[in-house]
Amino acid sequence: MSTHTREDPFRRDVLELTRAIPSGRVTTYGAIARSIGSAQASRRVGWVLNTSFGMMPPVPAHRVVNRQGLLTGAMHFPDDCPMDASLRAEGVEVVDGKVLEFERVFWDPMVEWNMEHEI
Repeated sequence: MSTHTREDPFRRDVLELTRAIPSGRVTTYGAIARSIGSAQASRRVGWVLNTSFGMMPPVPAHRVVNRQGLLTGAMHFPDDCPMDASLRAEGVEVVDGKVLEFERVFWDPMVEWNMEHEI
């Protein structure tokens, strides 16, 4: 039995792209999915991010929200590192589980990341 497992390219791409989101900015599950060529896989992006806590190098999963700027993944974050507190620490305003000025802090990976990376 081999000790090596094939790396899942989808997972690798989600983690790489999420690590590229700048501090103080947010993107969406759907924007990540579209950017890596899997437009219908928004939920799968969320599943990957739910397993990313404690990874090295760190994965800033708190910077990924739903298409309306809602912190729908907040329930999956560890109690000692809540999603909203992590965003606020980076200067992102969050009220009642929603990013304020969402359009201003939105980071579009199709424009800002894919121009530098070929998947």
